[in-house]
Amino acid sequence: MSRIILGDLLNRACRAALALAAAWTLVSCAKIEDVPAHLRPLPRDTMMLLGKKGMDAQTPVYIRIFKDESELEIWKQREDGRFYHLKTYPICNWSGDLGPKVRQGDRQAPEGFYMVTREQMNPDSKFHLAMNLGYPNAFDRSQGRTGEALMIHGKCKSAGCYAMTDALIEEIYAIARESFLGEHDGFQVHAFPFRMTDENMVRYAKHEAYPFWRTLKEGYDYFELTRQLPTVAICNRHYVVNVAMRGGDPTRLDPGGACPAFLRPRPDPFKPKPGEQLAEQRIVVPGTKMRSLASASEGTTRSGLMSTGSFGAGQSPGMSLTPIR
Repeated sequence: MSRIILGDLLNRACRAALALAAAWTLVSCAKIEDVPAHLRPLPRDTMMLLGKKGMDAQTPVYIRIFKDESELEIWKQREDGRFYHLKTYPICNWSGDLGPKVRQGDRQAPEGFYMVTREQMNPDSKFHLAMNLGYPNAFDRSQGRTGEALMIHGKCKSAGCYAMTDALIEEIYAIARESFLGEHDGFQVHAFPFRMTDENMVRYAKHEAYPFWRTLKEGYDYFELTRQLPTVAICNRHYVVNVAMRGGDPTRLDPGGACPAFLRPRPDPFKPKPGEQLAEQRIVVPGTKMRSLASASEGTTRSGLMSTGSFGAGQSPGMSLTPIR
């Protein structure tokens, strides 16, 4: 058994070394600062970490955001179909308060279940690099919520976005880019007000957004239990989490229509395999965490993953936060 485990670790290390060599060969004739920010390879330590954790740079990625803790987590999918923690990054700046974005100009950062596609990747952002969260999504629109250009971006300035330092957004952007190069159409971003533990839910039980947060917690709990992404349907102007349908796709329902009779699949709990201490290790990146307001708007000249190639190729007054019934 020990030989099998050792062989597996060596194979992972070899794959990581080859990927790292390929990426850095492409910039060997130029200084890294001369390479466009959206094309810079993953840092060496991140490539090595991927190898140690048995991850492939081009497998699916998943992002979780926690406002109150000012943290952004990146998870990567491994061969068993489960997601494993790669790194936790400090959110340098976010504006507004706990609670979802409701309308244009409220300067709130979004909360909810979002999807980022390659067309939402912006290499020409005024905030260094950016990825559009896709707000308003179908749920937000069904609630009559308004706003646009809500991003994860650089420059550490926020007017409703999640702002990172330039160095960290480059790494996050590169991780997302490599996943797209693995022929994945998009990745999910789940933005939470806080880590949705039972203790925190009790702490915020009197908040106006609490009914909305209870639904978000269903998605949080499902991932914590299974290390798999929950299916999220939108119907009757609500999120419905971890459901299935006979002969239909729950993600394609009319957001304003009545909810059908759903099936509730039994979750398959995650069980760490023996000898997976490295894969389970949580890496937390140190850095600045702030909460303030910027007046600059996003403003862009082009969108999409890239245009020149790739390496490896306070709540608004008068508006309720409770979902419309």
